[in-house]
Amino acid sequence: MTTVEHNSCGNTTGSCTEANDGGSNWLWNDGREWRIEPGTMAKRKQNWGKTPWTVSFRSQTTALPDHVDFAVVGGGFTGLSAAAWLARLAPKKSVLLLEAALLGNGASGRTGGMVLAQSAAGDLRGLGNVLRGYRRILNGLGVQADLDLPGVWEVARGEKSMEGKKVRPLKRSPIDWNDSGRVRAVGKVPGGTVDPGKVVSGLAQAAVKFGAQIEEGAEVLKLEYSDPLRLHVRRKVKGRPREQIVTARKVLLATNAGSLDLAAKLYEAKESAEPKLTFAVATARLTTKQFDALGMNSGQPFYTVDFPYLWGRKLKNGGMIFGSGLVPAFGETLRDGARMRLATASRVKEVWSGLEKFDVRHGEAAERLRSLEKRVRRLHPALKHVRFTHRWGGPILITKNFVPTFRRHPRSGNVLVLGGFSGHGVALSVYLGHWAAQVFLCRRDLPRWTPS
Repeated sequence: MTTVEHNSCGNTTGSCTEANDGGSNWLWNDGREWRIEPGTMAKRKQNWGKTPWTVSFRSQTTALPDHVDFAVVGGGFTGLSAAAWLARLAPKKSVLLLEAALLGNGASGRTGGMVLAQSAAGDLRGLGNVLRGYRRILNGLGVQADLDLPGVWEVARGEKSMEGKKVRPLKRSPIDWNDSGRVRAVGKVPGGTVDPGKVVSGLAQAAVKFGAQIEEGAEVLKLEYSDPLRLHVRRKVKGRPREQIVTARKVLLATNAGSLDLAAKLYEAKESAEPKLTFAVATARLTTKQFDALGMNSGQPFYTVDFPYLWGRKLKNGGMIFGSGLVPAFGETLRDGARMRLATASRVKEVWSGLEKFDVRHGEAAERLRSLEKRVRRLHPALKHVRFTHRWGGPILITKNFVPTFRRHPRSGNVLVLGGFSGHGVALSVYLGHWAAQVFLCRRDLPRWTPS
């Protein structure tokens, strides 16, 4: 059972307070500062391939303010959703979003865009209807992102799921493939697809429209837990790095898999979250005959409920995406063996905990993609000669119990930490980003989560 602390907004100072149960899913420095070593946030440019969508929004570089009411660190789905809703719900307050590189540079811009309900741990007490909330949030901000929720096929080869539950092929399964056994649909769950690039761009446009300031290329080097909070921010001004301190009343840390680059000694300890790189490929346009043969003409995405894992979806341009594979694999960590020795010296200088070292053109990452392509071509005769147009990887953060981290920082009640969606964050991250904005504005409490 995992419990996330509850908070209350009923104190006399008007700020939100909470009880700390000590059950963190995050790693923290032992001192009063959460520290990212200089150069962390954009030290090494990763080569994780190219996705079939783009983020059209680019921020306009402006002067950083000396003080803001709310600072959001991280320009993915979570941070952008929170910034947009803070700006909309509190138009008289100042909101600053700081992104070390470009918006959507992490999981948000590199996801496959499959939208699922609940969390990776299943339903969580008090979570609510994620899909309905996701649609309302996007509509409320005017985000047009090709959201389609026709449902998602669960498919399997055997008679039991990963969790040991009995499964049985549907009598009229539209899917009949071969992948380490005969693959057929065993059920259908709520969900669908979305264009991740349009979500990132739309959320950013909404945030700016409602008055938030977004700064790309702004590295947060250090956060001091003083009152007010002090963020040490570095960015290039006329080609030269310049550091500035921005103070804030409240801060949201929404960097997800990029938020574990702390002091090296913390990586030697037992962690409650592991960063991984996951992979996907996109095909060229398929014919109607091919989609009919695959049973994918309805446009419903799919994922396997048993191993080996595989998921896929149809693209608006007529192609398909298939995804599978992790580095490091389950049960492995960036701290293991040779990988540990190669990465330890520079890990604290990299935002992705060493994931930057994986290049989709070489080594383990390239092998995962080659293996995925072979699997896809063997799924069905209709895919035997399929051409691939895009190959890429994206960082995710897998928590110990697959329950997202959504809590106050133990060093300051004015700092919220939100992330660790375990590969299940397309809808959930936006949904909880909105929730975080409500918590900051004392309109909602933090959840007490227990997997149902």
